Amino acid sequence: MADEGSFRKEWLRPFFFYGNNWISLLGGAITTASAMVLVGFWIVSIFGHGGSSNPYLGIIFELILPGVFVAGLVTILIGILTRRSYLVATDQVPSFFPEISIHDPIFRHGLDFVVIATLINFVIVGTACYRGVAYMDTVSFCGTTCHVMLPENTAYHISSHAGVACTQCHVAPGTAGYIHAKVNGTKQLLEVVFHNYPAPIMAANKLPAASTTCLGCHDPASSIGDKLRISSAYADDEANSPTSSLTMLHVGGKDSFGRLSGIHGAHMGKIEYISTDSSNQTISWVGKTESDGSLTEFTSGDPKAAATGQRRTMDCIDCHNTVGHAFTTPEDALNKDMALGSPAVTLPFVHKEGLALLKENYGSPELAQAKITAKLITFYRSQYPAVWNSQQSQVNAAAKTLVKIYNSNIFPDMKVGWGTHPNNIGHTNSPGCFRCHDGSHNAGNAKTITNDCSACHNLLVSGELHPKLLSDLGLQ
Repeated sequence: MADEGSFRKEWLRPFFFYGNNWISLLGGAITTASAMVLVGFWIVSIFGHGGSSNPYLGIIFELILPGVFVAGLVTILIGILTRRSYLVATDQVPSFFPEISIHDPIFRHGLDFVVIATLINFVIVGTACYRGVAYMDTVSFCGTTCHVMLPENTAYHISSHAGVACTQCHVAPGTAGYIHAKVNGTKQLLEVVFHNYPAPIMAANKLPAASTTCLGCHDPASSIGDKLRISSAYADDEANSPTSSLTMLHVGGKDSFGRLSGIHGAHMGKIEYISTDSSNQTISWVGKTESDGSLTEFTSGDPKAAATGQRRTMDCIDCHNTVGHAFTTPEDALNKDMALGSPAVTLPFVHKEGLALLKENYGSPELAQAKITAKLITFYRSQYPAVWNSQQSQVNAAAKTLVKIYNSNIFPDMKVGWGTHPNNIGHTNSPGCFRCHDGSHNAGNAKTITNDCSACHNLLVSGELHPKLLSDLGLQ
C-alpha cells in the first residue's frame, strides 16, 4: 500500500497536474478516439469480418491510425513538458501536488474537456476511416491512386469485366483472404513509397484460386455447347481488302446427364502443372487425376527426368488470364476497330500505315499522340492529296483511333509493350493452348496430350472475301 501511495504521490499527481493543459488534453482525446476506432476494427476482424475486403485497409488500420495514436501520446508529452517548463521558469511549481479527485473543479473541468473532445474526435476519426475504406473499395482508388497501376486500370476499362470491382477478383473471401489482402496491400504501398515495385506488374500465380472468385458468378460445368466466332481482318493493300474467318468453338461443359464435352469438359477434374517460367508460358509437366484416383503424368522432353518446380492446380485463370485486363496485339486491335468503322476502309493503305505507326516506339503517350497524328496526316497530304481534301475528317478520326489503341496497350514507364501480357486463350499470338497441347507432352503409357484441333474447334472459313456461309447465316 505504501508503494501504491508513493506512486500516486510522486508520479500520478504530477502527471495529472502538468497534464491539465489544453495541449495535453487534446492529445489525450486524439489518442483515446483513435484507440476506440482501432479496438472496434480489431473486434470486427476477430469475431466476423463483415465489412470491406479491400487489400489497402492496412494503410489505414496498420499505419495511419497507429500513427495518429502515437501522435496523440506525443502531444500529451509536449503539453506536459511545456507547462512544466513554464511553471519552473516562473517559479510556480507547488510544494505538493493536489489530490486526484473528481471533486476538484480544475481536475473535473479537464476531465470534461477530454470526454467531449474524445467524442468529437471519435466521430471525426471514425467517419474519416469509414469514408476512406469506402473510397478504397472503388475502382478509382485501385486504378488511379498508384501510378504504377495505369496499364492495368486502362486495360480493365476495355475488358469484359469492366463492371466488376477489383476486390471481387483480387481478394479471396473469408478471414484468411482478408488478412492476406491487408498484408499484401500494405506491402504494395511500401513498394510504391520506396520505388521498389516490379515493372511490368505480372499477376500470374498471385491471384486467389478461381474457386473463391470466378465461380461466384460463373459455372464452368454448365453446358454451353458450341459457339460461332466471326473475325475480320484487313489486308495491307491499297483497298484494305477485308476477309472473314469463322470458327466453331466447342466450349462444351457438362450436360444434364453428366456427360463432359468440349473445351470446358476436357479440363474438368483435377489437373496440375509445373511451369518453368514466372508467366506460366512454358509448362514442362502436367498431371491429371483420373476418375479412379490414379495420376497420369505428362512430361515434355526427357520422360526420365524428374519434374522440378512448384505444382499448381489448373483453374479458369490459367487460360482466361487477361479476362479482366484486356491487352491485345496491334493487328487484332486495328482489325477490330476497322470493323467498327474507324479507321475507315475507304482510306488507302490505312491498315498498312496504321500497323507501321502502332509498332513504332514513341517513349511517352504525349509523343505517341503527336507523332501518330502528324505522320498519318503527312502521309495522306503527300501521297493522296485528293483523299485528304475529301476525307479529312476520316483521317483525323483514324489518327485518334490509332492513338487510343497505342495508349491502351503501350506504357513505357512500366515496361509494358506489345506482347508483354500474353493471352492464353487460343494459340494465334502466344503459345496459349500449345503450352500443353503441342503433341510433345507424353506419358509413360504412350498417351499424349492431344493436339487435335477438332477437339476444341472447327475452322469453317479461313480468310475469305465475302464468304458464302456468312450470307447463308444472314450475317452479311
